[in-house]
Amino acid sequence: MSDISENIKMYRDLLPEETTLVAVSKTKPIEDVLEAYHTGQRIFGENKIQEMASKWEALPKDIEWHMIGHVQRNKVKYMAPFVHLIHAVDSLKLLKEIDKQATKHDRTIQCLLQIKIAKEDSKFGLSIEDATILLTSEMLQELENIKIVGLMGMATFTDNEAQIISEFKILKDSFDILKKNHPYLTTLSMGMSGDFKLAIAEGSTMVRIGSSIFGARNYN
Repeated sequence: MSDISENIKMYRDLLPEETTLVAVSKTKPIEDVLEAYHTGQRIFGENKIQEMASKWEALPKDIEWHMIGHVQRNKVKYMAPFVHLIHAVDSLKLLKEIDKQATKHDRTIQCLLQIKIAKEDSKFGLSIEDATILLTSEMLQELENIKIVGLMGMATFTDNEAQIISEFKILKDSFDILKKNHPYLTTLSMGMSGDFKLAIAEGSTMVRIGSSIFGARNYN
């Protein structure tokens, strides 16, 4: 059995049954994705739209593709025919573009609102106040080909576990508050290779694991 297959099986054993594993295959060749696929993995995450589109064309069509990176509006059209879930939605403008492109393909695209919980300036995301306003806006109700299904957040990249836990707690509390008025919010995507155990302990329902499954990334 290969390392990739063993790693997928290890995560299946580690994760609670109700936690969804997104295998992050960015920069990895099609052969590696197929290896994970043949182990039974069907949900894969990418952070570059054109790389994801080329993999979608080459790989089995029962794969559920998740866009986990920051999304530029002018690139949405390339993934609109197939993307299942977009994790990092941080504006109404982006939602409008996703809706427009989804409509062209007669599809409904699921989205997560990205909430900024990290202290790093490089991280994108809405404030919880802005997310609350967005979810109750009349303009959102007019978008018929998108479906917001939850929240996503990335903790600060740090060895300080107390800080990471605190940031995950903020996101989970926000999720619980919003869910009271918006019960269709069912997905909380937080946790990656380095902090997924902390994320699960704080209530994550979806984790994004890349290097711990596929090995170090090749950015050449």
